[in-house]
Amino acid sequence: MTFSALHRPPARAAAPYTRRSVLTGAFALAAATALPLATAGRAYSAATPDIIGCAAWGARAASEPVVVLANRPERIIVHHTATANVTDYSKQRALALARAIQTYHMDAQGWIDTGQHFTVSRGAFVLEGRHNSLAELRTGTRQVRAAHCVGQNTVSIGIENEGTYTSEAPPAAQYAALADLCAHICDQYGLPASEIYGHRDFNATSCPGDHLYSLLPTLRKDVAARLGAPAPQEATDPLGDLVRQVTGRPAAEYEEYLPAGLLP
Repeated sequence: MTFSALHRPPARAAAPYTRRSVLTGAFALAAATALPLATAGRAYSAATPDIIGCAAWGARAASEPVVVLANRPERIIVHHTATANVTDYSKQRALALARAIQTYHMDAQGWIDTGQHFTVSRGAFVLEGRHNSLAELRTGTRQVRAAHCVGQNTVSIGIENEGTYTSEAPPAAQYAALADLCAHICDQYGLPASEIYGHRDFNATSCPGDHLYSLLPTLRKDVAARLGAPAPQEATDPLGDLVRQVTGRPAAEYEEYLPAGLLP
């Protein structure tokens, strides 16, 4: 997941969405009819998602101490695992996924631990990724340094979503779990729903897949509703969209994947 960053400053809240377009909004609007929206104005602060910690899914110890930073995160970055869209929605599958991701990140990528902070399985189970991420989320004052997005690993929370969402939407339950998790993170760290991005907003990658990326405007609205906040206004980039239609995706595409054998 850690790849060459695009040479541009991080997006900010005032006009943050450099890769969002009119077509993206159209896809998200269509998807909204299939995915359950949160009840507008519902206060979220009392709700805490059930997050399976590292010890519960059998994580290995990190190869070196995990760094806890004094700062709060500034944004959330959404990923997909680019693995099979399985119909095994069991908890056992979710635990196996967490172990496989950690094995790949540590043994193949050479990282000290799982790269992202949290993972959402297709069965809607939410798991801690890098050690201490859950404990720091509970305090709401610090974050763990991660390895999910170049240039953003000290200022963002990374969330992996099991599956490949290039042309397919995540299961409704998985999407709802992602929205709940994002709302909880926003609530704990004082982030607005507008600060939810996709991996491709910062690095040259197709992650989190075209379809999931097109759902991010809907996700931001659903998270805002869970927080009882106004829906964020979506910025558009028609010129950038035209360029992408002509040139296609970035020349260097990087998918997130797990080698054969790590998962059944």
